[in-house]
Amino acid sequence: MSGPPVTVGDEAASEGHEEAVPDGRRHGHPHHRAGGPAAVVGGEEVPVARVDALLAAVPARDRETRSEALARAQRQRRRWATQVVVVDELARRSCAERGLAPPPDVCPARVLAVSGTEVADLGSIVAVALAHSPAARALLAALEAEQTVPEEAARAYYDRNPDRYLTREALRRGVDPYGGAGPGDFLPFREVRDEVVRELRRALGRLAFFDWLDRARAGVEFAPGHEHPGDPSHPDHEHRH
Repeated sequence: MSGPPVTVGDEAASEGHEEAVPDGRRHGHPHHRAGGPAAVVGGEEVPVARVDALLAAVPARDRETRSEALARAQRQRRRWATQVVVVDELARRSCAERGLAPPPDVCPARVLAVSGTEVADLGSIVAVALAHSPAARALLAALEAEQTVPEEAARAYYDRNPDRYLTREALRRGVDPYGGAGPGDFLPFREVRDEVVRELRRALGRLAFFDWLDRARAGVEFAPGHEHPGDPSHPDHEHRH
């Protein structure tokens, strides 16, 4: 089941829980000047205005009241929003390279909401990037479509997760799928095979998306104040799971 919806403003307070992208690529670039870009991707600037538009669309729900803590939360929120915008930019480039139909522009004025389950599964940056960016969604769909699920893998998943395939009657009776259940208490594999394959393909697509993102953002240069919120090179960094 999905968790409660989480907005961009909610997640800004916990943006540092994802893995940082460590190294010194973000510093010392000639574009990193006052009034410069938020990031440089493939030699092209990502304007600060794109980050500002996302931040303005969904006001923060800051829980801090102390001025120092509030300022820190706002700085982290900007870093977090920059990551979302950069994922969109990287996805747009990847879609073009793959010859995918140009995705529509993002609409930062639309309030974004993602489920708590998606945040837990994907991390706040990726979950909100997928909600925010048509390009990221198009790329994820393309990667998912490329995945092949062997028959033996689907059958093995079915066998490992009997609790997912109880019949309604078995569920009504409170049958324990791991002890005391009979063959008639489970939906036959042939009936749920396509569902299992879809689920596994979706999981493989997400793994492929994470692999792509790790490679794609390796060359991104972030301006000071726009680093990954978990990057230990800046004083506000935090790393939570």
